[in-house]
Amino acid sequence: MNNTLFSLKGKTVVITGGTGVLGTAMVKALVDFDATVAVITRDEKKFNEKMKGLSNVFGVTADIMSTESMKNAAETVIKKCGTVDILVNGAGGNQPGATTSDTNIFFDMPIDAIRDVMHLNFFGGAFIASQVFAREMVKNDNGTIINISSMASMRPLTKVLGYGAAKAAVNNFTQWLAVHINQNYNKKFRVNAIAPGFFLTEQNRFLMINKDTGELSPRAQSIVGHTPMGRFGDPEDLIGALIWLCSDSSKFVNGQTIAVDGGFSAFSGV
Repeated sequence: MNNTLFSLKGKTVVITGGTGVLGTAMVKALVDFDATVAVITRDEKKFNEKMKGLSNVFGVTADIMSTESMKNAAETVIKKCGTVDILVNGAGGNQPGATTSDTNIFFDMPIDAIRDVMHLNFFGGAFIASQVFAREMVKNDNGTIINISSMASMRPLTKVLGYGAAKAAVNNFTQWLAVHINQNYNKKFRVNAIAPGFFLTEQNRFLMINKDTGELSPRAQSIVGHTPMGRFGDPEDLIGALIWLCSDSSKFVNGQTIAVDGGFSAFSGV
């Protein structure tokens, strides 16, 4: 057995969204597997709080929605580490304005809210960082990009119109970029995505937890009922798929979106 198959020793990883609930778990796992991790952040205080005690991690201040800002971030990382081997596009989120409700019906939804969620999750969450960092990464012997998608990209979910549409675009982009880079720049390069099922995060808590009682909302109860494993995911449940896709153990996996969802996508509800 090759004991180094899952090792990330000597690899430099750039991650966006690394200070969120899921992102922090991913950063810790990447460090545990011996990677050096650069976390793109706008909040230095939050970065210091979340990464306290971790070695081989450093923050780079940048705006994921700005190409120029991300170019500066790439220069900083390359100057410090020499290269970038892996990019994890973990940034994203939702907002009430892009989510239908009793007070925000589809026919009256503000286009600006939909546009903001689309921009955050597609342009900020995948496109810009990939465009900037892959320019340098394709020069390496190999490299990999991992986009963080969502179950909403595979199974259209009620309410989250903007978020689901944006994550569906991320899946399509994942396939397109995998083919484009292989055909034009680097045959060893890989682009894949992880589609988490249902995890409680800062972005979706307003849909999952009743703010008055602290109990699961009817929507959250329905989600658990339609998840064969009968629970929400824990952030650590993403680690296996993440390390697999980052490492040489998946070197012939390309253009795929991997569901980590407790069986939600396999269940018809009957």
